[in-house]
Amino acid sequence: MSESSGPAHRPSAVAGPWSVPVLVRERRPRVVVKADLLPAVSVLGTLSLLSFPLAFAWSRLAPPERVRIVAADGTQSPLELESWHRFDDLAVFGLMTLGLGIVVGIVSWLLRERRGPVVLVAAVLGVALASALAMLLGVGWANSHYTIASAPALGSVVELAPRLESWWVLLTGPLGVTISYSLLVTWNGRDDLGRRLG
Repeated sequence: MSESSGPAHRPSAVAGPWSVPVLVRERRPRVVVKADLLPAVSVLGTLSLLSFPLAFAWSRLAPPERVRIVAADGTQSPLELESWHRFDDLAVFGLMTLGLGIVVGIVSWLLRERRGPVVLVAAVLGVALASALAMLLGVGWANSHYTIASAPALGSVVELAPRLESWWVLLTGPLGVTISYSLLVTWNGRDDLGRRLG
């Protein structure tokens, strides 16, 4: 068995005819915080104003619960299937805030020069704040809309104002923001999220 007299074969480090030498290594973009703080505060404040139209729309769209007065002291008994509207009120509010969150996530992504986690956090907090304010305002406006002016007669049917009985529904808005924004980040696939306009 003969031994090889030459050096061991090593891969050639010589550049091929079509290779381009890398003179400057491109730096990975870093998260911009300081420059995005003021736009993030603006996003948070603007989104909190959306609580007013959201509350008004819910107070008019959510179905009231119809009950019958069964005693002279005002004891109420819900009509058949009317108690389901307690869930309907919650579902309508949840779908409205989820839709708001999806739209806010897309609009926040369109702020191209401000893309990143700072504006995303501001959008999530802004939708959460708008949802919480809309929950409080909407219940109040619904109560005033379905106010019973005089004492109902025995056997009469009255409509009770819509109500929201769970604070867990406030998670739907931020969920919509994070899902839509995350999908757009994944679809973009660039290190700087396309912040540079060039």
